[in-house]
Amino acid sequence: MKNFLKYVLANIVAIMVVIALFFVFIAFMMVSGAISGSSKSSVRKNSVLTLDFKTNIIDSPTEDKDGMFSLNQKQEDKVLIYDMLDAIKKAKTDDKIKGISIETDGIKAGMTQLDDVRSALEDFKKSGKFVYAYGNVVSQGAYYLGSVADQYFLNPSGGIELRGMSAEVPFFKNFADKYGIGIQVIRHGKFKAAVEPFLRNDISPENREQLSTLLNDIWGKTSAKIYRSRKIDSAQFKVVVDSLYGIIPELSLKNKLVDKLIQKTEYDQMIKSKLKLADHDKLQKISFSKYIDSYQEDQTKKDNQVAVLYASGTIYNGDGYEDVYSEKFVRDIKKLAENDKVKAVVFRINSPGGSANASDEILFELEQLKKKKPLIISFGDYAASGGYYVAMGADKIYSQPNTITGSIGVFGVFAHVKELAARNGIRADEVSTNANSTMVSLLNGLSPGTVNIMTKSVEETYKRFVYFVTKNRKKSFEQIDEIGGGRVWSGARAKQLGLVDELGSLNDAISFAAQKANLKDFNVSTYPKKISAFEQLFKNMEGEDLSTKLIKNKIGAENYKIFEQLTDPKMQNGVMMEMPYQVKF
Repeated sequence: MKNFLKYVLANIVAIMVVIALFFVFIAFMMVSGAISGSSKSSVRKNSVLTLDFKTNIIDSPTEDKDGMFSLNQKQEDKVLIYDMLDAIKKAKTDDKIKGISIETDGIKAGMTQLDDVRSALEDFKKSGKFVYAYGNVVSQGAYYLGSVADQYFLNPSGGIELRGMSAEVPFFKNFADKYGIGIQVIRHGKFKAAVEPFLRNDISPENREQLSTLLNDIWGKTSAKIYRSRKIDSAQFKVVVDSLYGIIPELSLKNKLVDKLIQKTEYDQMIKSKLKLADHDKLQKISFSKYIDSYQEDQTKKDNQVAVLYASGTIYNGDGYEDVYSEKFVRDIKKLAENDKVKAVVFRINSPGGSANASDEILFELEQLKKKKPLIISFGDYAASGGYYVAMGADKIYSQPNTITGSIGVFGVFAHVKELAARNGIRADEVSTNANSTMVSLLNGLSPGTVNIMTKSVEETYKRFVYFVTKNRKKSFEQIDEIGGGRVWSGARAKQLGLVDELGSLNDAISFAAQKANLKDFNVSTYPKKISAFEQLFKNMEGEDLSTKLIKNKIGAENYKIFEQLTDPKMQNGVMMEMPYQVKF
């Protein structure tokens, strides 16, 4: 009887799970429009193309992840940077689009993406159509973008977070010493700051130098664009930023950061007047995602393609959709090499690096691809460490001025709790067959032989890294070693040092790839393809994967990244080529 009840209960639970999954499936299909049906958006006359707070500009299709466990949350409009720029270019000559309105307080986009959109808006203004901007409590990145507008309007009780850039580096050595946590570090490069927080209690002169150079390079260019657009003297602009005048609406107006303090309703009415609409007429606004949907077609079925393969995120061994997994990218690269419709490939890199082994696998396949068709590299926000390494198979490298690149260095970090364990009466004896059978122990750290061989591994990996750089950049080992050592550079500085070929956007890289392939008429296709919400949910149904998605949704992607670095084996796979930090504007 007891076993019978267990059998019945087990079947009831199974049926409930199936029912629950069915309703989840229905919900996702409704969200994605698969059941309700989706038709192309239409553009009405006298429309204003609008960048609102829901728009999230992304670099790669793999960043377009639907909220699988948060159906009640507002969905963002995720727009590829390439599509965004194409939309602005198309709107320039579209008679139905009369202007562009920037209505976002906290734009979700990287630094190089903001640069590209801002440049596209500058070009759009040459059409004679208006570009206006409105804000409430405006982030620095949103203001940088909005400052390109003909006029900037601010809410009377709003403010602008204009404060410059800074870097705050935390240090953990004292914490580790206090609690008996041992951290063994093997690295090459005095600028490899990824491991510095575990070795020191203060910032090294080398790290301070590279951070100062990097931040001043980026801020110098972006701040100049702001004060030139707003017609503010550079010295006065520095006073405005240093004094945080943007926080106070009246001071923003007085110091020419904005043109007028008005409510949002007044702003909309002003645009209606600009378009000569009657009071009873509705202001026709269309989002970028809907505008793109109104004309976009699937390009993968057409001949003469320039394929853009996006590599966005940390580089890992293995297979996966998010981030850059070597097995998946090897497959994608081979498919592109064999696809006769693809005449050239642009490899778009937006990665701080990761596994040295995985980076090497990807580089090898890219080198094979280059033997068959042109391969051009385009850098996004980051192309550092492993992200720079994989670019070494290219015919030509395009970077953007604010790309963070270089970081030619290698390291390995290993933690142990020998002292902490000893304080609490825990110790371990070892029984083994060989001198270094226990290479890495949580209780005892690295064996002496492991330290020696890992040091050699790091050194050999660094030499291999520099070899590929010398081969691609046509420089000597000594020249690359001098500007390597783990140091990061801005794209503009990297161009001066010969680490990249040209400063340019993704569109520039695509144009050159088409030219290299002798294409006059071509289509741009995107890889990898976005997978649907349903596919994302059921791609991996193991309990650990589902729990991972729930945890990430609960604590947030950035906090989960820290958790993952401490717990995920794929983040602890020995020798790493990874940038030490992220820069946010």
